[in-house]
Amino acid sequence: MIDSARLNLAEFAPGSVWLVGAGPGDPGLLSALALHALVHADVVVYDALVDPRILALAQSGAALEFAGKRGGRPSPRQPDISARLVHLAQQGQRVLRLKGGDPCVFGRGGEEALALAAASIPFRIVPGITAGIGGLAYAGIPVTHRDIASAVTFVTGHDRGGAVPEAVDWAAIAKASPVIVLYMALPHLERIAARLIAAGRAPDEPVAVISRATTAAQRVVTAPLAEAAARAAAAGIDAPTIVVIGQIVRLRDRLDWLGA
Repeated sequence: MIDSARLNLAEFAPGSVWLVGAGPGDPGLLSALALHALVHADVVVYDALVDPRILALAQSGAALEFAGKRGGRPSPRQPDISARLVHLAQQGQRVLRLKGGDPCVFGRGGEEALALAAASIPFRIVPGITAGIGGLAYAGIPVTHRDIASAVTFVTGHDRGGAVPEAVDWAAIAKASPVIVLYMALPHLERIAARLIAAGRAPDEPVAVISRATTAAQRVVTAPLAEAAARAAAAGIDAPTIVVIGQIVRLRDRLDWLGA
């Protein structure tokens, strides 16, 4: 375990909540602060995408409470999760809200932090490695490269109701961003690809669909943009996935260190 005193890590005080990113799956990608929180938390309120090996690092006797959301399945309501965090903290517990990836990259960490602030609950946000960066790296795809892509756009693949987000200006993104990274987009990938192509992206632009990134079950399918959804379906790719669109995907042929 880590030496908290030597690293001068912040105290995890009773009655406070830490919103912590657990990374995309591989326990080795946990930050020192995340591990520090795990070994001191009285209650761990965790998401569906948190690897069981990470939960096993919690201190003996810590309560583990599932509060995960999965698209298309019955899930806890966000207001109820936020209220639960407030309630546990008001009981004097050290509450670890553990999320896959980064808590503030499509992880609703901002919503939960606002609820805690409104209730005058002390909290800390501990960033994690988001799948849009770590998952790509484990697939041999650097998210940027100064000769190929100097900008990247992260986009959610569904809105609050589960549909293709209408608030996203797909045409502007198609024109402006050399790399597009889509979260939770697999069910709508065909429609999103059609919108991007209609806005000017090349149908043969390379795409990678990465399933269960950074875990032993990781799978990667590459395909032209126009065929990516069909190729992923034919390969049996399932959620959770991260999708990357752009010429940067071509580097995977030389940089696939995990599959080499």
